[in-house]
Amino acid sequence: MSILFTPLTLRELVFRNRIFVSPMCMYSSKEGLPTDWHMVHLGSRAVGGAGLVMVEATAVTPQGRISPDDSGIWSAEHAAAFVPITRFIKEQGAIPGIQLAHAGRKASTDLPWKGGRPVDVNHRGWQTIGPSPVPFSREEPVIPREATLQDLETLLGQFTAAARRSIEAGFEVVEIHMAHGYLLHQFLSPLSNQRSDEFGGSLENRCRFPLRVAKAVREIWPVHLPVFVRVSATDWMEGGWDLEQTLYLARALKQIGIDLIDCSTGGMVPEAMPPFGPGFQTPFATAIRNGVGIPTGAVGVITDPVQAEQIVATGLADAVFLARAMLRDPYWPLHAAKALGVDPPWPVQYERAK
Repeated sequence: MSILFTPLTLRELVFRNRIFVSPMCMYSSKEGLPTDWHMVHLGSRAVGGAGLVMVEATAVTPQGRISPDDSGIWSAEHAAAFVPITRFIKEQGAIPGIQLAHAGRKASTDLPWKGGRPVDVNHRGWQTIGPSPVPFSREEPVIPREATLQDLETLLGQFTAAARRSIEAGFEVVEIHMAHGYLLHQFLSPLSNQRSDEFGGSLENRCRFPLRVAKAVREIWPVHLPVFVRVSATDWMEGGWDLEQTLYLARALKQIGIDLIDCSTGGMVPEAMPPFGPGFQTPFATAIRNGVGIPTGAVGVITDPVQAEQIVATGLADAVFLARAMLRDPYWPLHAAKALGVDPPWPVQYERAK
């Protein structure tokens, strides 16, 4: 019997299996609005048998986008545009999720296939913001504006408003992005947070604003539906954010009522050198699951059905988030089921190919 294809229940929400589509930026939105690309991209992964289909990092404000072509949910128009997508995902038996994000000092950049370099106000860019005026890259030292206390109140309101709009849009899972060097991760890491007020310095202070955001979103989100948090469990840099600090954060998130920690790593500084390889981040999901007693998801070079099965069957994590594997094969779950000797239902329109 495959554990990978058994249901997972978080609060009152039942995922049909433990294969989750990781949030992946498509850089294909128009003024933050999803396009036909998103309907086909996300919808095909739901047709392909995933348990959860997560929308890419979706900005809570226009200035929170990584690029001018990123997804957003800062208005009622944006929420309404997602409704057909969430409805279709549900019709295929999958759960629609959304990752709420603010890129902070890593915002206002060009498209990756155009180099991904910072863009200025004359090229659809904007002034970035961060916990401290510390640039992301030494090669292109774009200085973020240090967030004031009023900025933090505004940002908190933007996250909560985005959560409300996500409910209106039909999402059943919301994930708060605290990873990959974006704004909330920037507050956590001593490499980017050099504040001397209540939001900087000690571990408790650096966690303060991200925890406020998580608490506010959890209070807004329906009590019967789960809230996830994605973390970078280490910066892979001496003097940066690490697993011990992540365990402290995860305990606080559990107390708030967060339901699952999505365990990634890195993204804080460009010079970090992760030991990239199959399942290289899975041990962090295991350490958090065992050390905190909270469900976790493993992500990072998970490509083989047997590998994914081993992760959940042996308790290394409760679910697997697949990214590039899902880009290569939208029907990865259906093919994995065959490889593992499982016979889940196929879409009736595709049964003749089964």
